[in-house]
Amino acid sequence: QVQLVESGGGLVQPGGSLRLSCAASGSIFRVSAMAWYRQAPGKQRELVARITLGGSTNYADSVKGRFTINRDNAKNTMYLQMNNLKPEDTAVYSCNAASLSHNYWGQGTQVTVSS
Repeated sequence: QVQLVESGGGLVQPGGSLRLSCAASGSIFRVSAMAWYRQAPGKQRELVARITLGGSTNYADSVKGRFTINRDNAKNTMYLQMNNLKPEDTAVYSCNAASLSHNYWGQGTQVTVSS
C-alpha cells in the first residue's frame, strides 16, 4: 500500500520558519517526481515546489527565495524548508508523488502563519 505521510506543520509567526517532511513508501519514492502543493481556504490547490528524480527543482514565484525543496533518497523522504513565512502562506500543504503511471497524495498538514 502506498503511503505518503506529511509532518512538520503548525502555527508560526510571520517571519518564522518551518520544515515539512513527507515520508513515502520506498517503492514509490524511487520512481517518482515529488512535489508540495498547498490549498488555502476558498482557493484552488497550487503547486508550491517540485523536485524530479534527478534533483531538478522548480518553485512557485510566490515562494522563490524563501522555500527550499529537497529529497533524501536514502530515507525515502522529501522536505520543504520554509523561511520568512508570510500570512499568505497559510494553507494545508500536501505531498505528491507522480510519474506517468501514478499520482499519489498525502493527507496534508496545516501551516498557519499568524501573530
